[in-house]
Amino acid sequence: MGSGWLWIGFNAFVLVMLALDLGVFHRTSHEVSFKQAIAWTLIWVFCALAFNFWIWHDPAFFFTDSMLREYTAAGKLPAGATMADLGDQAALEFLTGYLIEKSLSVDNVFVFAMTFSYFSVPPAYQRKVLLWGILGALVMRAVMIFAGAALIHEFSWVVYPFGGFLIVTGIKMLVQMEQRFEPEANLVVRGFKRIMPVTTGYREDRFFVTEKGVRHATPLFVVLLVVEFTDLIFAVDSIPAIFAITTDEFIVFTSNVFAILGLRSLYFALAGIMEKFHLLKIGLGFVLVFVGIKMCLGHTAYKIPTGVSLGVVMIILAAAVAASLLFPKRARSEAPRRPE
Repeated sequence: MGSGWLWIGFNAFVLVMLALDLGVFHRTSHEVSFKQAIAWTLIWVFCALAFNFWIWHDPAFFFTDSMLREYTAAGKLPAGATMADLGDQAALEFLTGYLIEKSLSVDNVFVFAMTFSYFSVPPAYQRKVLLWGILGALVMRAVMIFAGAALIHEFSWVVYPFGGFLIVTGIKMLVQMEQRFEPEANLVVRGFKRIMPVTTGYREDRFFVTEKGVRHATPLFVVLLVVEFTDLIFAVDSIPAIFAITTDEFIVFTSNVFAILGLRSLYFALAGIMEKFHLLKIGLGFVLVFVGIKMCLGHTAYKIPTGVSLGVVMIILAAAVAASLLFPKRARSEAPRRPE
């Protein structure tokens, strides 16, 4: 789905929004206030829902008659379906994919909070790390989406390993609730420190500096490496999850982009209250298991409709949030600290 100009137009919109965020509203490094974070979170959610409404209201703008025939041949639409029916299905797929990606991205927020605490990153510098981290995430996810779509279109049986992987990952998330967080032990970080010296302290919000004629990276760049590597690991889970909903590259890409773009503001909005949702990880584990099962059943008589998937995911997440609030977690005695 989506012609070349449609892809260009969507990416141009993303760049304009990022330019507004960076160049107009947040030109200098400063601590992002809760009010700003909530405002930008709502802006990105509104953009995603408006885009979803556009797909539903004007499917002819996005689809062609050949796409209608493809959806019908794939069994997603009944024989004799109209373009309006196609818009309904595509909008439902986008909304379900967006909700799954948004919920899975909350796990990133936990890791961002632990990373910034571990490396004692000043609040004023966190915004820059997340901006470049999200830009890198968009590029990596685009590559993974197109590679995954090509695999599925060429080898339809690959959905079964993908589905099995999601089930295993979800079960692993359920049984491994507590994990030690040691970014310094990350292989990428250790390898980088072997090829480039790192300063002992921060140099304002700079990633690289030259001291005594030698180019150094700063700890802020090391934090960026951890953020990028973490997102790559999470993308290995989340990209197959959305392919369980749809194999349309444009829907997969746009729902991913909208979920990721709002991640930075979501972090600043939730960073102080993430411990209140300690059971959300269990909910995300169940979501992964469910979408893995859905993917495995996709080519059988027991395939799960997209509308049912949306309802199940919403119920799981709502139950996890409600249980977290009803059964609060005991406060920890110590926060993670960066070793001397």
